[in-house]
Amino acid sequence: MTALAKLLRTTAFRLTLVYLLVVALFAAFLLGYFALNTRRLMNEQIVRTVDSELAELTGQYEAAGLRRLVYIVESRANQPGSSLYLVTTPNGAGLAGNVASLETGVIERTGWVETSYRRLEEPDGGEHRALVRVTALPGGFRLLVGRDLAEREHLFRIVATAGRWSVFIVVVLGIAGGVFVSRRVLRRIDAMTDKARVIMAGDLSGRLPVGGSGDELDRLAASLNTMLERIETLLRGLKEVTDNVAHDLKTPLTRLRNRSEAALRNAASPADYRHALETTIEESDALIRTFDALLMIARAESGEPRAGMAPADAAAIARDVGELYEPLAEEQGLALTVAADAPAPIVANRELISQALANLIDNAIKYAAVPARPSGAPAGAPVAAEQPEQPPADVTVSAAVVGDRVEIAVADRGPGIAPADRGRVLDRFVRLEQSRSQPGSGLGLSLASAIARLHGGELRLEDNAPGLRVVLSLPRAASA
Repeated sequence: MTALAKLLRTTAFRLTLVYLLVVALFAAFLLGYFALNTRRLMNEQIVRTVDSELAELTGQYEAAGLRRLVYIVESRANQPGSSLYLVTTPNGAGLAGNVASLETGVIERTGWVETSYRRLEEPDGGEHRALVRVTALPGGFRLLVGRDLAEREHLFRIVATAGRWSVFIVVVLGIAGGVFVSRRVLRRIDAMTDKARVIMAGDLSGRLPVGGSGDELDRLAASLNTMLERIETLLRGLKEVTDNVAHDLKTPLTRLRNRSEAALRNAASPADYRHALETTIEESDALIRTFDALLMIARAESGEPRAGMAPADAAAIARDVGELYEPLAEEQGLALTVAADAPAPIVANRELISQALANLIDNAIKYAAVPARPSGAPAGAPVAAEQPEQPPADVTVSAAVVGDRVEIAVADRGPGIAPADRGRVLDRFVRLEQSRSQPGSGLGLSLASAIARLHGGELRLEDNAPGLRVVLSLPRAASA
C-alpha cells in the first residue's frame, strides 16, 4: 500500500472530509442566505422608491392634468441615473418617458412586474432588466415607473463570486488540514504499531510512546501501558512460580521417591511397609496442600471470585476463625484472644477472607512459641542459646474500623520478621531461615496478600515489639 493510499484510508482523514463537507455546506447555505436577503432588501428599497415616485406623479396628474404629468416625466427622464418612466395613451402609444421598448403585454398589466427593456438613449443597445409598476390613470392613460436591476444583479454576482471562492478556499484548506492532521495521527499510530510489534516479538518491557499532550491517543497509550505492566507482572509471577515449583517441590518429590525406594529395598515386615505408606501419604498430603494453595492464589489473582462477593462482617469472621483455632493454640500452650466486638462491615468473599485469616492465625501459632529476639537485636535475628526461655506468647486477633478501612490484624510475640524481609516473604515459596524447621510451603502470606488485592485492600507486616503484627486492610462497606 502506498503512503498516499494509507493516508487516505485513515479515520482521521475520513473524519476531516466529513467535517469539511459539513462546513462547506454550512458556508454555502450561509452565503446563499446572505445573497438572497441582500436581493430581497434591494427589491424592498426599489419598491419603496418607485411607490414614492408613483404616488407623487399620480397626485400631479390628479391635480394639474396630463400636461403637467408629461412635463414632470420628461424632466425627470432626462436626468442622469434617473428611474424608468413611461406615459402611454389608451391605445398604448408613448407620450413621455425614457423607455424605448418593453416585453409584450407589460404595459397592459397593472401592478409589479420584472421585465426586460431598452432605453431611448440607447435603442440599439442591449436589453436590461428592471422592476416596474404600471398604474392606470383616469381617461385610460397609463403610467409606468421602475428601477433598473443592474446594481442589484451586480451586487448579487459579487456575493456569488465571493461565495464560490470562499467555499473553494474552505475545501482546499480543509483538505490540507486533513492531510496534516492525518499524517500527524498516522505517524503516532505507526510509532505505536512498531512498538506493539516489538512487544509481540517477546519484549514485554516495551511501552507504547506517550506524546504528553493528554489527548485520546495518549490516554489510550497510557491504558495499554498499564495493561502491559500488569501482563508483564503476571508473566513474571508465572515464571517465578514455575521456577519455585520446580525448585521447592523437587525436594519433597525426591524425598518421596527415596523413601518408597528404601521401603522396597529394606522393609522386612508388613509394619515397615505400613510405616513407609503412612509417610508417603503424609508427604503427598503436603504436596496436595501446596498445589491447593497455588490454585487458590491463581483464582484470587485472576479476579474470578469477585462474583461471590457479598456484604459481610469482618468482626464475625474474626470471631468464627479465632474460635476454630483456639484448641490448636491451647495445644501449643498459647492463649489466643479475639478482640472483635464492634461490627466491621465489608463486601467480600467470606470463604476467601476466612482462608486468609486462617493462614495468618496458623502462622502466628506456629511461630509464637519461638523465643523473642534479644532486646535491641534486629527483627529476624537468631536467638542466642544462653537467652532464658521466654513464657509462651499470646496470639491476638482483632477486627476494627479505622477511618474508611476495616483492619483485621493478627499479632504474635514470636521472633518477628526483619523489615528488609517483609516485602520478600509475600512472594510464593519464600521461607526465612528461622522457618525452615517448621512445616509449611511458604504460600500462606502470598495467598493472604493475593486475597487482599482481590478485595481492593492490602496486607501489611508490622513490628509487634517483639513479634509480628499482620494487618489485612480492606475497604469499609456502608453496612454489613
